[in-house]
Amino acid sequence: MKPTIPTAHIGATDKSQIAKTVLMPGDPLRAKFIADNFLENVVQYNAVRGMLGFTGTYKGKPVSVQGSGMGAPSIGIYSYELFKFYDVDNIMRVGTAGSFSHDVNIKDVILASGASTNSSFVDQYRVSGTYAPIASYELLEVAVAESRKKGVNFKVGNVLTSDVFYGMDDAAVKAWQSLNVLAVEMEAAALYMNAAHLGKKALTILTISDSIVKGEATTAEEREKTFTDMMEIALETAIKV
Repeated sequence: MKPTIPTAHIGATDKSQIAKTVLMPGDPLRAKFIADNFLENVVQYNAVRGMLGFTGTYKGKPVSVQGSGMGAPSIGIYSYELFKFYDVDNIMRVGTAGSFSHDVNIKDVILASGASTNSSFVDQYRVSGTYAPIASYELLEVAVAESRKKGVNFKVGNVLTSDVFYGMDDAAVKAWQSLNVLAVEMEAAALYMNAAHLGKKALTILTISDSIVKGEATTAEEREKTFTDMMEIALETAIKV
């Protein structure tokens, strides 16, 4: 596909408007929160479909933050356009997840080293086996060091990228739990596949917003504004890669 900009979904008219490293929350209002509270010299480069995108500096280094929307198809579009047409090198998803584990609690952080999935996103590649989407080790290694430095409760492991939010199969949760999958979200696997296919780097950093096993949940406002540990981990990682 010929790389033309602006794209159908991103309004930036020049590659220089977007940094080489992009933080990507699902919620565009979380993107605005990050830009407003952590970045300096902020310029908004996107408002197409309300999917806000901003570029600024963090400790002197250019960083962008861009909403992805919900689900593999949505992050698949935005991450592909950023990687392919705007020459972005690194994308870090900063999102929320539901815990599958009694050992992973509300507001804990997960660094997703791998992303199992029930999505058909992988079918486009026509692999003859089962592909395992994984994070960039370079980004993961730095994020682990930053998580330790901050002293946050975090775990590194496998998550489930699901195409279903309101699942009808209760047995499926137990099956994923039996394989030590830590939590469920909806975007990481597609991001990791796009990065692998295009020779780029990706990492998913998640905050537990609800516990499926304990029946606990946070509010929409908490999810938008208070999950700052993962934001700071991602930003510190961004200036070191």
